[in-house]
Amino acid sequence: MIDDNMDSLADQFINYIIVERGLANNTVDAYSRDLTIFLQFLKRRNLSPLTISQYQIMEYVGMLGKTLSSRSVKRRISAIKTFFRFLVSEGKIKSSPARLIETPRLSTVLPKALSRSEVELLLSQPDVSKPMGQRDCAMLEILYATGLRVSELIGLRVLNIDLEVGHVRVLGKGSKERIVPIGGKAIEAVRGYLLEGRCRFAKNLNPPHLFLTSRGGPMTRQGFWKVIKKYGKEAGIKKNIMPHMIRHSFATHLLEAGADLRSVQVMLGHADIATTQIYTHVERERLKKVHDKCHPRP
Repeated sequence: MIDDNMDSLADQFINYIIVERGLANNTVDAYSRDLTIFLQFLKRRNLSPLTISQYQIMEYVGMLGKTLSSRSVKRRISAIKTFFRFLVSEGKIKSSPARLIETPRLSTVLPKALSRSEVELLLSQPDVSKPMGQRDCAMLEILYATGLRVSELIGLRVLNIDLEVGHVRVLGKGSKERIVPIGGKAIEAVRGYLLEGRCRFAKNLNPPHLFLTSRGGPMTRQGFWKVIKKYGKEAGIKKNIMPHMIRHSFATHLLEAGADLRSVQVMLGHADIATTQIYTHVERERLKKVHDKCHPRP
């Protein structure tokens, strides 16, 4: 009976975070997995989420800490806390037994970025005389021009991009839409791809996605990962290039050139300015250079 009740609560919770909270698909999948593991822990001990104590949750969190990274433990605690807040909102319990559970502090890891010269070298690799090169050039130019997440890049549709005005409309995390400007180089690359390369891949089927594979289907994460690794190797760049490095390079280079943190936050699609503040080291370095250059007594 306990098992059936747990499964019902889990189903209601997943429906809640999809419909009412509007969480992104990746977050829903992660929370669903994390909750399933937690409920299995409860079942093995014949416990119910409606009567569990804070100390029993602490026991579970302590077990996680022995095998998982701090980041993974933090996410699982977040899923548990959200689940119990849901139970409170539904009147299933009076207060959350997880409300006082502390999440581990994560060490701040500065994102790795490419230098401007490395970016230029990378972007010059695709052979734009060929359809595949035109597509790859357009993808790389758009990624560096906008700082999109890879999922956002491969999810772009033809209708999302306005080459006349010079912007892309992006559906980001939590189904939140934002408008990001693009410059002349990216516009030129996308225009060339639309006029020639994409027509070859589309095969008169008129698919909605902007970036297509040679078979006419939408580009995948794995496919784009292979593209960027290939050009990084051809460019002779020693760093282990990953797609997110282009996003970090976008933010870093903007801040180095004088952009304000708030504008970068909006373009990156960060819901909280605190997320963007991982780039404050760039701001500090820039301000120090300005001070050294301009102060009368450096």
